[in-house]
Amino acid sequence: MITGVPCPSAVNPTGSTKDCEHIVSTDNPSTSDTGHEARLTAAGITLPAAMAPAGLYVSAVLVDDMLHIGGHGPISDAGLVTGKVGSDLDIDEAFTAARLTGLQLLAAARDRLGTLDRVVRVVKIFGMVNCAPGFNQTPAVINGCSQLMLDVFGDAGIHTRSAVGMAELPFDIAVEIEGIFQVTPD
Repeated sequence: MITGVPCPSAVNPTGSTKDCEHIVSTDNPSTSDTGHEARLTAAGITLPAAMAPAGLYVSAVLVDDMLHIGGHGPISDAGLVTGKVGSDLDIDEAFTAARLTGLQLLAAARDRLGTLDRVVRVVKIFGMVNCAPGFNQTPAVINGCSQLMLDVFGDAGIHTRSAVGMAELPFDIAVEIEGIFQVTPD
């Protein structure tokens, strides 16, 4: 079972608990009886097509039981979500951009693995936020991706994470996120 514990005001100075919760789990990540693909469908989530790499690299590399997914950005129906968070985008818009980026990570994972049901757990999310000077609420932004992982994988979606601010990101995208997933063998 996943429960949220509101962050103390020292961590979340706005006083809002919407985008800032600690994850507490009482279940074993491997005990879920609902497949990840079924959970995705039940939630009404449709994954986009896997994004082609924007350079000389591959989107995902499988090493033993660890799937390493390279940096992906947010793509909406209108195209890339661009701009600096804190000036061009507010926290809610950036949260949505991080969720869209999470969908790209899942699409890359499914493309490499054939099915998300092979995912044992999400191990790590590394989130980078394109920040306006002085913007320091990067964890609230990357929560958009983290919440998606919990929605799709349940307790297996609980992960370690970094949420860092950047002066610039490729193509001026609002966020870029990498992921590491533990998976079952081929």
